[in-house]
Amino acid sequence: MQKIIPNLWFNKNAEEAVNYYLSVFPNSKLITTTYYPTEGLMDFQKDFAGKVLTIDFEVNGQVFTAINAGDEFKFTEAVSFLIYCKDQEEIDYYWNEFTKNGGEESVCGRCKDKYGMNRQINPENMAELMNKPDAYGKLMNMKKIIISEF
Repeated sequence: MQKIIPNLWFNKNAEEAVNYYLSVFPNSKLITTTYYPTEGLMDFQKDFAGKVLTIDFEVNGQVFTAINAGDEFKFTEAVSFLIYCKDQEEIDYYWNEFTKNGGEESVCGRCKDKYGMNRQINPENMAELMNKPDAYGKLMNMKKIIISEF
């Protein structure tokens, strides 16, 4: 069993988000889904009766829990998930997937998907690339990382 599991708070759209992530990552799977009870909920939870509460899912061997709740909390840029890519084609794939349909580009290989989850889309050899002359300056002027520009 994985010792530490990231718990991701979604704003009433956890099931939609998980299905999206399962479609983006080829090595992913749904593990379990739990549901809110239909009775005994507090007043502010009544809208969730019988709906999805949590979803455990796996992406490339990493287990996550998606929590389906209200809009009290949002993702911020302070936490992101780093995706190492084998080549430019894989970088382009993830970048395009996460920035379409309401996603946002940022800088230095960072982007946000339509659910507000932050990503860093980097080549596997990022440490090697950063040892090249003026690599930091080049990185700071990129949104999506273009390996050939290092």
